[in-house]
Amino acid sequence: MKLTIKSLFVVSLMLLSYTYVRAQQLQDSIIPTQLTEVVLIGDTKSNSPLLQQKLLAGVENYLESMPSVGMVKRGAYAWEPTINNMNTERINVTIDGMKIFGACTDKMDPITSYVEVSNLSKAEVSNGQQGASIGNTIGGSMNLILDKSELGDVFQRLNIESGFESNNQLQVVGVDASISNDRYYLDIDAMRRDAENYTAGGSQRIEYSQYSKYNLSLNSGVKLSDNATIEGSFIYDRAADVGYPALPMDVSLAKASIASLAYKQKKMNSFADFESKLYFNTITHIMDDSKRPDVPIRMDMPGESQTLGVYSMAGLGIGEHQLTLKWDAFVNRSYAKMTMYPNDTTEKAMFMLTWPDVLTTDSGLFLGDQFDFEKGKLQLNARVNLHNNRLRNEMGLSSLQIFHPTMEASNSRVLGSLSVSYQLQNNNWEHNFGVGTGNRAPSVSEAYGFYLFNSFDNHDYVGNPLLKNEGSFEGNLTSNFKTTKSNLKIQGSYFFMTNYIIGVVNPSLSKMTIGAAGVKQYVNLSHAQLISSSLEWDKTISNRFKIQSQLSYHRAWDSNGDNLPFIAPLEYQFTARYLLNGYAVRLSMHGAASQNHFNQAYGEDSTNSYNIYDSSLSKRVYMGANQMNVKLGVENIFDINYTTYSDWNNIPRMGRNLFINLSYHL
Repeated sequence: MKLTIKSLFVVSLMLLSYTYVRAQQLQDSIIPTQLTEVVLIGDTKSNSPLLQQKLLAGVENYLESMPSVGMVKRGAYAWEPTINNMNTERINVTIDGMKIFGACTDKMDPITSYVEVSNLSKAEVSNGQQGASIGNTIGGSMNLILDKSELGDVFQRLNIESGFESNNQLQVVGVDASISNDRYYLDIDAMRRDAENYTAGGSQRIEYSQYSKYNLSLNSGVKLSDNATIEGSFIYDRAADVGYPALPMDVSLAKASIASLAYKQKKMNSFADFESKLYFNTITHIMDDSKRPDVPIRMDMPGESQTLGVYSMAGLGIGEHQLTLKWDAFVNRSYAKMTMYPNDTTEKAMFMLTWPDVLTTDSGLFLGDQFDFEKGKLQLNARVNLHNNRLRNEMGLSSLQIFHPTMEASNSRVLGSLSVSYQLQNNNWEHNFGVGTGNRAPSVSEAYGFYLFNSFDNHDYVGNPLLKNEGSFEGNLTSNFKTTKSNLKIQGSYFFMTNYIIGVVNPSLSKMTIGAAGVKQYVNLSHAQLISSSLEWDKTISNRFKIQSQLSYHRAWDSNGDNLPFIAPLEYQFTARYLLNGYAVRLSMHGAASQNHFNQAYGEDSTNSYNIYDSSLSKRVYMGANQMNVKLGVENIFDINYTTYSDWNNIPRMGRNLFINLSYHL
């Protein structure tokens, strides 16, 4: 079936759907109302799991349903999130406001891979500089909120969850328990996932797509006084034997330990709210190719990342102004190395540092002011940061000085952000207008990476510590029309990025990786531009029947007029839900037009259009005071073999998949 933009717009306006995402005011939050999208994640314990496609889907599946969020996939596990089609370097991803940095030079361990649906309550995604309260950003921010009990709610709860999927023999088992009263609460959660290789449409077996992981988490809180509490959290996540079919290497171990201690107080003197948090996390990631046959040269690539951080923020009301003051700081150490073992055992192994023990320190101040009018709100945000990188390894410094003789071991930068947005209420309409500017420092890989192989474009990459800060000027518009039974939302953003950082071929450099096409070095282009737009519409036909829809489109190009990589074509989703006699039926469709705006210089090619259909049937069964949620479903009903713009090296997606989820609540 051929797709045209005109036909897709017509279909979307009539039927297509979008799930769980709504710009909304965040009540009981220390941060003022902003342009934030929210998706509920840990919803197996609430009253709405019957409406979800799959109770125990991965965190990435929930995030991917948001119009501004995409996923770069290198296999069946640990997809890399993007916001407004901007990748890890240009966005902030935090867990409960905590800065965490991956330990993999190939981005095989995004922050989202270290949490589970069972220990998260929701994800908040802010657009562009609206996400500056978390840190300096270009594309936006994503904050994953941990699921915690509330003091004052007296209860004891136990949930047991399990699931099975036919395609890759995925087995999911989880349990969580909570106890709470007016003096303290304690939450304990554990989940394990084991999967074999999956099969793409048409029975195409995808080798090296297996994985195994488990996740443990603990949250606790103690009441110190009527207005003050102290809270602690700990997450341990460990994945092993993780295959990446789109890459030349797999992962033997990826583990994270994430801990925090927070003090919270309401109505502290003249402040409405106050929160201070101290946190620490350590990430270990080990790549190896020991299970791959016929490798020209064996390699081990372990990486480490440790982050110590703190933030304090307070809300203050002065007349019609709601002020937010925040100070944050972190120290991160990133270290990665590579050892190459020739197949000829008489030859010596080769060693080099790919991240030369880089210590990053960052400290910033954020000020937000929300001013309320009779029919609207004006939001002003400003941030300033002092940022420093320091190489602590002499070997790594000497290696990079071969390319940049004038570079020094330490490099300091000043970063800033400023944005203004206005929200106008007019009967059933709500309009949001915003402009902003900000910048970011180069990432560790962009500044200090040493011969990092990119299998997508088949080039080695070398960092450039002399890069300028990348900047951005943005504008955004959102219009939302609401009635009691329908909602229409139109959103658009424009980014003009200066000193755009990207890898460009340097013919004077010799490649390191066997079979690589050449070497790219990170440079600053004069500018790049990106347009992001989406349309959402949902309609409640009756108390039993509801349809929802989403349509999104993106375009981006650099200062030479060439397409930027990993930019989504026209994409759409549709969902219809029907409730009858305690059963919930869900039918959905998602797809995309063909990708014609690609760039071969970055390894891209055209991808075909596709339509994928899913369905599920749910039932809630009561057993005395307890209940069980049962969900049966099928994904990719017609077993379509397809790939998308964001699938690394055109690795095909999963084919037909039958699943069953059970969730038992005591």
